[in-house]
Amino acid sequence: MPSTDVVVLGGGAAGLMCALTAAKRGRQVLVLEGANKIGKKILMSGGGRCNFTNMFCSPDNFLSENPHFCKSALSRYTQWDFIAMVQAHGIAYHEKTLGQLFCDVSSKDIVAMLKKECDDAGVDIRLNSNVTTVTNTDQFTVNSAHGSWQAEKLVIATGGLSIPKMGATDFGYQLARQFGLSVLPTRAALVPLTFTGALHEWLATLSGVSLDAEVRVADTTFRESILFTHRGMSGPAILQISSYWTPGMPIHINLLPDTDVDALLQHAKRAHPRQQLRSVLTQHLPKALVQALQDHEWQPLSETEIGQWPDRELARVAATLSAWQLKPAGTEGYRTAEVTLAGIDTNAVSSQTMQCNDVPGLYCIGEVLDVTGHLGGFNFQWAWASGVAAGIHV
Repeated sequence: MPSTDVVVLGGGAAGLMCALTAAKRGRQVLVLEGANKIGKKILMSGGGRCNFTNMFCSPDNFLSENPHFCKSALSRYTQWDFIAMVQAHGIAYHEKTLGQLFCDVSSKDIVAMLKKECDDAGVDIRLNSNVTTVTNTDQFTVNSAHGSWQAEKLVIATGGLSIPKMGATDFGYQLARQFGLSVLPTRAALVPLTFTGALHEWLATLSGVSLDAEVRVADTTFRESILFTHRGMSGPAILQISSYWTPGMPIHINLLPDTDVDALLQHAKRAHPRQQLRSVLTQHLPKALVQALQDHEWQPLSETEIGQWPDRELARVAATLSAWQLKPAGTEGYRTAEVTLAGIDTNAVSSQTMQCNDVPGLYCIGEVLDVTGHLGGFNFQWAWASGVAAGIHV
């Protein structure tokens, strides 16, 4: 049976980064990727242009049962380190918004960069190599449909459950449990929210409408655009808040976050008493949204001139626009989720090396761990940073 120093399970962002880092140290590295190409999630990310990191990355941009776990890796391999690699390969990029960096041309540039780094360092990458079993005596024995290998070190870089059509499976979690690691309950994150019944039918009439808004769940708030869809709601602010939402919780949306809506309506009542409410609001909100809210929330006064509205009713309109409460039925699930929330319990893993505390030689990196970033390049930065942390030590 052939042997190698390190076997990395998964040819995604974290796995490739770990492999090239280890190989540059002189380690013999084998990457086993179940798909027919490496970096599939990189290729489809960012609309095909890969939001590969964020200039404002910090530990505050990550969710975990242990919020301190990510600090060490992120501080030792920063966004500026990855940007330097991108620049060294001559890849053109730009900031889209909020520090999010995208390739000018294609996500393929990032995959090609990682492939070249791996090739130059001598990494052996095997595609279509789904692993069937792994055992551990004095060394790890990895069996796949296309062969078996032994290695001193094994790296789980298999990702999470998001986007199963890209090949996502729970194999990494199964393997972790096999070796006695705890896996925290996972769920879809950075995912659109869905609604049912009459609320779904009503919101579906707004499909395609988008606007800047502030979305809150409990004490967490995000300010970005929201998008109504035929299933419910999406857009950056909704995707962000989905990581904090749990079934049964309402979300609160401020549709006019830069406006004192009560003052706006009172001014309109005094200055333009013959106007109708929708005429006032369509100066600030999409016409279709105003019409839908009028039909749904503000009958029977909707056709009354604003000067005739009682103050208490205008206050109710202002409250709706400033803190519109909706209760989602669920999410679109892993099918469209950008990442998987939770995963392998970080209490079982060294934050310095990514090695499992009770299983010498076993490492866990990337999305398979209980570290989940916000939308905007943070999950890729965690993949790069955790991959390097493990690559330095395997």
